[in-house]
Formats: sequence, structure tokens, C-alpha cells
Amino acid sequence: MEQPLHPIEASQLHARRERVFLLISGLFLGTLAMLNILGTSRFIVLANYSPDAAGTWSLNWGEWASAGGFSFALAVGVLPYPITFLCTDIISEFYGRRRANWVVFVGLILNVWVMFILWFGGVLPQQPAFDAQTGLPYVQALDPANLPDASVTTKERLKELDTNAYFFYRIRGLAFAAVIGSMLAYLAAQLCDVWLYHFWKNLTRGKHLWLRNNGSTLVSQLVDTTAVILITHYLANGLPSKPDDQAEWAWLLTFILTGYAFKAAAALLDTIPFYFAVSWLKEYLQFDPMVEH
Repeated sequence: MEQPLHPIEASQLHARRERVFLLISGLFLGTLAMLNILGTSRFIVLANYSPDAAGTWSLNWGEWASAGGFSFALAVGVLPYPITFLCTDIISEFYGRRRANWVVFVGLILNVWVMFILWFGGVLPQQPAFDAQTGLPYVQALDPANLPDASVTTKERLKELDTNAYFFYRIRGLAFAAVIGSMLAYLAAQLCDVWLYHFWKNLTRGKHLWLRNNGSTLVSQLVDTTAVILITHYLANGLPSKPDDQAEWAWLLTFILTGYAFKAAAALLDTIPFYFAVSWLKEYLQFDPMVEH
């Protein structure tokens, strides 16, 4: 049974279409906020391909590569990232380029909001004591043993607060870099994705859904991955420490290639759910983009 319409809703079908748009946009924006806050807070080492002492190359799971090898490591923030491109492709397919671009710009505003909250939370009292060399709070900024008993609740609580402050400011610094990097990279990549999607759609006259889905996403994700890794590294030193025997460009290339490989594989695999989503939404929304466009 359909619920009564709100005065702003033109019809039950209109309300259904707007709810679907809200759901997909919310998934996009929530994922975007999550991946920027998580960012490079942890790197997941899936595998490496390295030579042993005898020069024999082998594939090893769950550890960094030895000298001369290649690691496949992903920032935890990368994991939900492919969902954002699936969402914008679905919005582009059913709601058009203008709405897809608006969702992208709202995501940009959301990034600014996340930065403001992180900044504001860091400048409010009580300010911890900062290490001049690292720019981060001391893990134990104050020694409880040297304080009067009346000044603290318990020694253990003071240590907990100081430790929490360290991790907050560390995450804050990484998130600032991730947000600034993603604001630039994401804006370029998402606008590239939307433009390429409609370019392929117009070129093929609405046919070959797989081509516009993959062709737009693969290019835009390369733009995004390269920009985010470089900005995160040079702005916040957010990548794991570089091995002494490896050149900086090779170390950066490792993260760019592995991050892009994951995103590209996810983009190719999301063709299947994309086709299912488009097929189901045609019936549910009573709208066929190929016919109407």
C-alpha cells in the first residue's frame, strides 16, 4: 500500500524516483566521508613478489616485499572507493549528467565540512603539549608521577587521554591530507568520469552499457589514484616508511599501481551489479534511459 503523498511530491512514481536518488546519493556521500577519514590510517599488505637469497622469485602473502621485490598494499580508505563510481554511473544513467555533477559538488562541500569539524575539534581546549619535531602530542605529554594527586582523577586516565590525543591529531593530519588530496583528485576524477560516461553514451547512441561504465571509470580512477598518493605523500608523509634500498619514485609507483589495480579490478567486476541495477531500476522507476534519451 502506497503511503500518502507529501504536497511537494507530484505523484507516487515521482516520490519513488526521488527516494531512489536519495538512497544512491546517500551511499555515495557516506562512502566518500568514510574513505577520507580512514584514508591512509592503515595499509593492508595483501602480498608481495620478491626474490630470496638464491635469487628465486616467489609470491608471499601478508608481508612487505624484501629488497628488490614488489608489494601489493592498499590504504584502508581505498576499499570502499569503487562504490562511489558505481553510484555516479547509476545516477548518470537514470538522472542525467546535471544531477550527477551536482552530487559530485555536494561531495566536495562534504569534504570541506569534514575538514572543518576535524580542525575545530583540534583547536578547542584542552590543548595537549606538542612535540616540536613531529607536530603531534606526546603520547604521555605529562608525567602523572610529577603531578599533585588532586590535579588528576587517576594516573591511568591521564595516560589514556594523552594517548587518545596523539591518535586524534595523527588521524587529523592524515585526514587533512586525504581530504585535500581527494578534493582535488576526486573533483577531477569524478567530473572526468561523468564527462566520459556521457561521451561514450552519445558516441554509441545509448548502446554498449559496459563500454561507458568501464571506459569512464578506468580513466578517472587512474587520475584519482595518482593524485591522492602524491598529495598524501608530499603533504602529510602518510605513506609507510620507504626502504633504504628503494628509490622514491619506485616506492610511490608501488602504491599508485597497486591502488589503481584494485580500483580497476573492482570497476570491471562492478559491471555485473551495474547491469543488474539498471535492469531492475528500469522496471522499478518505469523509465528506460535508452528510449527516453
